[in-house]
Order: sequence, then structure tokens, then C-alpha cells
Amino acid sequence: MAEPTERAQGPLVKVKVWDGWIRAVHWALVLLIGFSWWAAETERYEWHMLSGEVILTLLLFRLGWGIAGSDTARFTRFLRSPMEGFRHLRHLTRREPDTEIGHNAAGGWMVLVMLLVLLTQAVSGLFTDDGILTKGPLARSVSGATADTARSIHLINFDLILVLVALHVLVVLAYAGLKRHDLVRPMVTGFKRVPAALAARAPRLGNPWLALALLAVAAGVVTMIARQG
Repeated sequence: MAEPTERAQGPLVKVKVWDGWIRAVHWALVLLIGFSWWAAETERYEWHMLSGEVILTLLLFRLGWGIAGSDTARFTRFLRSPMEGFRHLRHLTRREPDTEIGHNAAGGWMVLVMLLVLLTQAVSGLFTDDGILTKGPLARSVSGATADTARSIHLINFDLILVLVALHVLVVLAYAGLKRHDLVRPMVTGFKRVPAALAARAPRLGNPWLALALLAVAAGVVTMIARQG
């Protein structure tokens, strides 16, 4: 028996909306944020620093991929006006078919905010010096007062990350419960089922060789920074 969405808009077609690079970065950041917290809590600071360097590598790659990568990865494709984002949130409780190929108007801004907050966390960690156990690779290049400020930002910003992660999870659950939109499966498989009329809007996927080049450049930059320590 056909689902209500299919009866209303015709059969659903499977379309690849997220490339493997976006999905790998997304889930790697989820794991690394948790690992970084655990390493700091258990005073395994070498692991904490290494995890932060990997996170910074992934963030630099994501910024580059957001400029030159797949359609659904590009900031110019999913960042719309803030007002459009607020209008989208006003309809959060409305049951309607999922017709978004990539990030919706509100989700795009959440992605940008999360990237900026994570980048703040990674960069502040480079300059942090607690005077006892940990010293970021760039801490020697700044004054003690600046290193203390970086440490304060690093600690406070992590609380903001926890708030944003909790908000992200709540919104995903709200979409599943209120709108019957599954946002998790496409980020795992890369594919989404959309009305056939939208299948022609399937996004162009980025060049994998370009992705490897961007990842190599990001890793090279972070390695050079790490060696300063």
C-alpha cells in the first residue's frame, strides 16, 4: 500500500544528497568531540591535543569543501537569509513532505555556527597554556595573558558546544516526531527519498581528487602548526 506522501506526490525516488566526505567529517567530529572530552577528563592531554589537531584538520578541509566541493556542501548553496531560516522554523510543527535536497534554511545556519564554534575551540587550544600539564603548540608565540585568555575561551566555548550539540539533537528528534522527516539516515547512507519531480535537482558531487588535495593541504597546515610546539 502506498504511503501518504507517495499518494500525494507520486512515487519517491532515491537521490544521493550527501557525499562520503561530508558524512565522514560529520561523524568523525561527533566521535572526536567525545574523545577529546574524555581525554581531558582523564588527563590524557597528549591524546587531547592530538584529537584537537585532527579536528582542526577536518574543519579546515570542511571550509575548503564548502567553497569548492559538492553542491550540498557549498555554503553558497545552503546559506539563505536569516529571515528565511526563521520562517522555516515557524513551520516546524507542520506535517509536510520533505522536499529539501540538502540543508534547509535553518539547518544551513546551524551548520555554519557549529563550524565556527568548533573552529574557535580548536584554534584557542593552540594557544592555551595552563602552566602545569598542557601547552598548545603556539602558546610560546603569545604572552602569558593571551595564553590565559585562550584557555578561558577554550573552557567556556566547550560549554557552548555542548549546548549546540544538545540543540541539534533535539531539532533532529523534533523533525522525526513532528514532521516525520528522517534526517539521520541520509547522513549515514548519503541517499534520500524525494518526490520524483525533485529528482532532477540531484546535486552535483565534488571531485574526489580535489577532496584528497584539500585534505592533504589541511593536514599539512596543521602538521606545521603542531611542530611549533
